[in-house]
Amino acid sequence: MIHSDIDLAALCLENFSSQVVERHNKPEVEVRSSKELLLQPVVISRNDKEKVLIEGSINSVRVSIAVKQADEIEKILCHKFMRFMMMRAENFFILRRKPVEGYDISFLITNFHTEQMYKHKLVDFVIHFMEEIDKEISEMKLSVNARARIVAEEFLKNVRNLFSPLTACLFFSYIQMFIIKNKPRNASMKNNAIPSFSTVLMTMFVCGPALTGGTLQGPISIRVEN
Repeated sequence: MIHSDIDLAALCLENFSSQVVERHNKPEVEVRSSKELLLQPVVISRNDKEKVLIEGSINSVRVSIAVKQADEIEKILCHKFMRFMMMRAENFFILRRKPVEGYDISFLITNFHTEQMYKHKLVDFVIHFMEEIDKEISEMKLSVNARARIVAEEFLKNVRNLFSPLTACLFFSYIQMFIIKNKPRNASMKNNAIPSFSTVLMTMFVCGPALTGGTLQGPISIRVEN
């Protein structure tokens, strides 16, 4: 349906000079200075998120596409991908640098394009883009998820290696504060000697691999401070 609407109706273009400014030839679908030169816009939609807007005029036609975006990842990927293409609009000839409001990307075809290029090839390009854009975004989403899974596995692996020493440090510091708080005033320090937090912290990091199942690099020694 989109193919027939663009090919049979919208691309019947001809050269037409401006009725307002002498010796100017501008796309009337963009200028919109004369209402009698504009055709009725056509919206073809599958749902609120997937739709195509076709705006025709006597010498130009504008096709705007809203791409399906199911979640936040697809929104980000779609935005980045469209921005990448629109920054290189001069290489695509018919691509606008800014889409119509409410749509993700827009194409502008003028009578000069139809005179220099095959009309059916222009239509095929727009249709092919619409068919492939969903596939491209889905493949990029799968790639991002795969990379995120690898990063998460490596991160959790490193966290698991550091979690035991840190937990031991917190445990020893809590025991130290609890004993000092509840120690009798006249009790001897020699009978209630406990390691300081700094000593435990240094020991845990130096001997961390031994506590996490790795190879012990040196003896575990805790200095007792009087």
